[in-house]
Amino acid sequence: MDVNTKIHMPNINASENTKQRVEQAHSKEIRTNFSEKISKEEAMELRTQIRENANAMMLNSTTIQSNIINPQDEFTKNYEDFQSFLSGIGYEGGPIAELSQSEAAELVSEDGLFGIKQTSERIANFVINGAGGDEDRMRAGREGMLLGFAQAEQMWGGELPEISQQTMQAAIEMVDKAMHEAGYSILNQEV
Repeated sequence: MDVNTKIHMPNINASENTKQRVEQAHSKEIRTNFSEKISKEEAMELRTQIRENANAMMLNSTTIQSNIINPQDEFTKNYEDFQSFLSGIGYEGGPIAELSQSEAAELVSEDGLFGIKQTSERIANFVINGAGGDEDRMRAGREGMLLGFAQAEQMWGGELPEISQQTMQAAIEMVDKAMHEAGYSILNQEV
């Protein structure tokens, strides 16, 4: 995905302030020189942006995974938002609400578009590619994933479904592996 591509996130009952910050983040010029050091303020802003994006992606994935397994009326209320989100991540199948049980199970299967492997890869690649090899950005992205996941659990009202837990664990492992391969310690150096 091109770093200048705007990601459309469906309405997930985010506050107007959060929506404004996400829109501002999309409108800012993206640095193309990834070797350039960033200030603490820029790192904090980046953490906030990554946390919000990771939170939105995780909540969307969790909601889709949950609604495929246990369809609910809320799913149909947000149908257009989900279709837009699905198109944005490459889903080209039929309408989710009209899938058979076997088609839905295939989507969340090990190799399915919403399975652990592909979903965790999308999340991890967002952080890894966004960091562009910069250690501070990689750490900020990893922290944003963890904070976003915790916020998704709060919004969910408790522990997320097992498939979501496994998805986030796999995404964290991929980011940790990328950090290790780049020669960065996966332990926080500031502790």
